[in-house]
Amino acid sequence: MCDDLRNIGFNERKTESLAVPNIPKKYFNDFVRGYFDGDGHVWVGYIHKERKTKTLVINTGFTSCSKEFLEILNKKLKIFGVSKGAIRQGNGNSYRLTFSILSSLKLCNFMYNNLGSSKLFLERKKIRFEKFIKKYAAVA
Repeated sequence: MCDDLRNIGFNERKTESLAVPNIPKKYFNDFVRGYFDGDGHVWVGYIHKERKTKTLVINTGFTSCSKEFLEILNKKLKIFGVSKGAIRQGNGNSYRLTFSILSSLKLCNFMYNNLGSSKLFLERKKIRFEKFIKKYAAVA
Protein backbone atom coordinates (compact mmCIF):
# COMPACT_ATOMS: atom_id res chain seq x y z
CA MET A 1 0.00 0.00 0.00
CA CYS A 2 2.85 2.40 0.82
CA ASP A 3 4.41 1.76 -2.60
CA ASP A 4 1.06 2.44 -4.29
CA LEU A 5 0.80 5.77 -2.47
CA ARG A 6 4.36 6.72 -3.40
CA ASN A 7 3.63 5.87 -7.05
CA ILE A 8 0.82 8.44 -7.21
CA GLY A 9 2.82 11.20 -5.53
CA PHE A 10 2.65 10.79 -1.76
CA ASN A 11 5.78 10.68 0.36
CA GLU A 12 6.87 10.65 3.98
CA ARG A 13 7.10 13.87 5.99
CA LYS A 14 4.69 15.61 3.65
CA THR A 15 4.12 18.79 5.67
CA GLU A 16 6.20 21.10 3.47
CA SER A 17 6.32 19.08 0.25
CA LEU A 18 2.73 17.92 -0.17
CA ALA A 19 1.68 17.65 -3.82
CA VAL A 20 -1.69 16.93 -5.38
CA PRO A 21 -1.33 13.38 -6.70
CA ASN A 22 -2.12 12.51 -10.30
CA ILE A 23 -5.57 11.03 -9.83
CA PRO A 24 -7.92 10.03 -12.68
CA LYS A 25 -10.83 12.48 -13.04
CA LYS A 26 -13.40 9.85 -12.10
CA TYR A 27 -11.78 9.46 -8.66
CA PHE A 28 -10.88 13.08 -7.96
CA ASN A 29 -14.09 13.75 -6.01
CA ASP A 30 -13.17 10.81 -3.73
CA PHE A 31 -9.71 12.29 -3.14
CA VAL A 32 -11.16 15.73 -2.39
CA ARG A 33 -13.76 14.26 -0.02
CA GLY A 34 -11.04 12.33 1.83
CA TYR A 35 -8.82 15.39 2.11
CA PHE A 36 -11.80 17.46 3.25
CA ASP A 37 -12.66 14.90 5.93
CA GLY A 38 -9.12 15.11 7.27
CA ASP A 39 -8.07 18.73 6.76
CA GLY A 40 -11.25 20.50 5.73
CA HIS A 41 -13.87 22.52 7.56
CA VAL A 42 -17.48 23.48 7.12
CA TRP A 43 -19.03 26.30 9.14
CA VAL A 44 -22.70 27.28 9.10
CA GLY A 45 -24.08 30.31 10.88
CA TYR A 46 -25.57 33.75 10.67
CA ILE A 47 -23.78 36.98 9.84
CA HIS A 48 -25.04 40.54 10.28
CA LYS A 49 -26.82 39.49 13.46
CA GLU A 50 -27.20 43.12 14.49
CA ARG A 51 -29.30 43.91 11.42
CA LYS A 52 -33.03 43.48 11.15
CA THR A 53 -32.53 40.54 8.79
CA LYS A 54 -29.53 38.33 9.56
CA THR A 55 -27.95 36.28 6.78
CA LEU A 56 -27.48 32.50 6.86
CA VAL A 57 -24.12 31.51 5.36
CA ILE A 58 -21.89 28.51 4.87
CA ASN A 59 -18.12 28.61 4.64
CA THR A 60 -15.97 25.66 3.67
CA GLY A 61 -12.30 25.15 3.13
CA PHE A 62 -9.12 23.16 3.34
CA THR A 63 -6.05 23.72 5.49
CA SER A 64 -2.45 22.89 4.59
CA CYS A 65 1.09 23.99 5.37
CA SER A 66 1.72 23.94 1.62
CA LYS A 67 0.37 27.00 -0.17
CA GLU A 68 1.38 25.41 -3.49
CA PHE A 69 -0.74 22.34 -2.71
CA LEU A 70 -3.80 24.53 -2.09
CA GLU A 71 -3.15 26.56 -5.27
CA ILE A 72 -3.06 23.38 -7.35
CA LEU A 73 -6.10 21.95 -5.58
CA ASN A 74 -7.97 25.20 -6.27
CA LYS A 75 -7.06 25.04 -9.99
CA LYS A 76 -8.19 21.42 -10.24
CA LEU A 77 -11.46 22.14 -8.43
CA LYS A 78 -12.18 24.92 -10.96
CA ILE A 79 -12.14 22.28 -13.70
CA PHE A 80 -15.08 20.64 -11.91
CA GLY A 81 -16.99 23.91 -11.46
CA VAL A 82 -15.93 24.67 -7.88
CA SER A 83 -14.48 28.13 -8.36
CA LYS A 84 -13.88 31.36 -6.49
CA GLY A 85 -11.71 29.83 -3.79
CA ALA A 86 -9.51 32.23 -1.84
CA ILE A 87 -6.19 31.29 -0.26
CA ARG A 88 -5.25 33.07 2.95
CA GLN A 89 -2.49 32.61 5.45
CA GLY A 90 -3.69 31.06 8.68
CA ASN A 91 -1.98 30.81 12.02
CA GLY A 92 1.74 30.09 11.91
CA ASN A 93 2.84 28.48 8.69
CA SER A 94 -0.57 27.19 7.60
CA TYR A 95 -2.78 28.31 4.72
CA ARG A 96 -6.51 28.00 4.05
CA LEU A 97 -8.35 27.62 0.79
CA THR A 98 -11.89 28.85 1.53
CA PHE A 99 -15.19 28.99 -0.31
CA SER A 100 -18.34 30.97 0.42
CA ILE A 101 -21.99 30.05 -0.13
CA LEU A 102 -22.37 29.16 -3.82
CA SER A 103 -18.94 27.60 -4.17
CA SER A 104 -19.47 25.65 -0.93
CA LEU A 105 -22.69 24.21 -2.35
CA LYS A 106 -20.85 23.26 -5.55
CA LEU A 107 -18.13 21.63 -3.44
CA CYS A 108 -20.79 19.70 -1.53
CA ASN A 109 -22.35 18.52 -4.77
CA PHE A 110 -18.96 17.52 -6.16
CA MET A 111 -17.96 15.56 -3.07
CA TYR A 112 -21.22 13.83 -2.14
CA ASN A 113 -23.27 13.33 -5.31
CA ASN A 114 -22.72 10.04 -7.13
CA LEU A 115 -21.58 8.21 -4.01
CA GLY A 116 -23.67 5.17 -4.88
CA SER A 117 -23.48 2.72 -2.02
CA SER A 118 -20.21 4.18 -0.74
CA LYS A 119 -20.14 5.19 2.90
CA LEU A 120 -16.64 6.65 2.70
CA PHE A 121 -17.14 10.09 4.20
CA LEU A 122 -17.19 11.78 7.58
CA GLU A 123 -20.88 11.84 8.38
CA ARG A 124 -20.83 14.87 10.68
CA LYS A 125 -19.47 17.11 7.90
CA LYS A 126 -21.96 15.81 5.33
CA ILE A 127 -24.80 16.38 7.81
CA ARG A 128 -23.69 19.99 8.31
CA PHE A 129 -24.04 20.58 4.54
CA GLU A 130 -27.46 18.92 4.52
CA LYS A 131 -28.72 21.05 7.43
CA PHE A 132 -27.53 24.22 5.70
CA ILE A 133 -29.23 23.24 2.42
CA LYS A 134 -32.48 22.55 4.27
CA LYS A 135 -32.35 25.88 6.17
CA TYR A 136 -31.22 27.81 3.11
CA ALA A 137 -34.11 26.45 1.03
CA ALA A 138 -36.54 27.48 3.77
CA VAL A 139 -35.12 31.03 3.90
CA ALA A 140 -34.90 31.55 0.12
